[in-house]
Amino acid sequence: MSIVVSNISKFYNQQKALNAISFEIKQGEIVGFLGPNGAGKSTMMKILTTYLDSSEGTAIVNGFNIQHQPIDVQKSIGYLPEHNPLYLEMYVREYLIFNARVYKTPKSRIEEVIQLTGLTPEANKKISQLSKGYRQRVGLACALLHNPQVLILDEPTTGLDPNQLVEIRELIKSIGKEKTVFLSTHIMQEVEAMCDRVIIINNGEIVADTYLNEIADKSEQIIEVEFDYRIEEAFLVKLPNVRDVKNIHGFVYQITFDTTTDMRPIIFDFAHDNGLKILQLSRKNKNLESLFRELTTKNDEF
Repeated sequence: MSIVVSNISKFYNQQKALNAISFEIKQGEIVGFLGPNGAGKSTMMKILTTYLDSSEGTAIVNGFNIQHQPIDVQKSIGYLPEHNPLYLEMYVREYLIFNARVYKTPKSRIEEVIQLTGLTPEANKKISQLSKGYRQRVGLACALLHNPQVLILDEPTTGLDPNQLVEIRELIKSIGKEKTVFLSTHIMQEVEAMCDRVIIINNGEIVADTYLNEIADKSEQIIEVEFDYRIEEAFLVKLPNVRDVKNIHGFVYQITFDTTTDMRPIIFDFAHDNGLKILQLSRKNKNLESLFRELTTKNDEF
């Protein structure tokens, strides 16, 4: 395993930011770490990089204990924080040479990461002259300088335009072919495009840990229907194989069935028998966004 987290908790005075978090990440996986603002994502990443100490529990990164071998952990990971710290007055190549000296990395590696991250056209510019996308590339290049086996990326695509998003996404996917990548983001589409697996955290606790290809529940069917006037949900609950009924807004209802059989004809018959008109009818597949909303909002309702 590249990362093994065991019952990590973090307290800030009386506030618990993380509550007995445990998970494992295999070598070569790209894992997305999701959660609302304040859920504990950055705190967890800072603990894994040894920037913060945990209050309880421990973790192993690349075989090194974060508490007893912090220097070894730091040497074996590449870290891109949410707020990418760069010396804006330095030139790109100059900045990478400076960091290579810190890591005692051969100079030949500098040109390798410049090429790998697509920085060649900008390598002789000052960092202050670069776009946000290229500054992120500089941060990634720096994280890759010492050829770490694990990359920890905190919000690597924040503030990028659509073209930059595609470029950084493809870069991370390319890097992930050889290295373990643990990244946080608020952009669901980016997780679906880049990651093999997702871990969702809410209020300092893990509420989901699943592979993306397992999210769609093949045993259920979700249908959204809009009638021409409001009806009691109790009538819809009586339809066959119904698991759940929600009034989304107005006259729109979301009905979840415990069957793969197409239930739209049953809803048509129900509407006809009860003198209703159907204004719209569609099947909804469960995706990462719906799972995220389900798991991170149900405890916030009053």
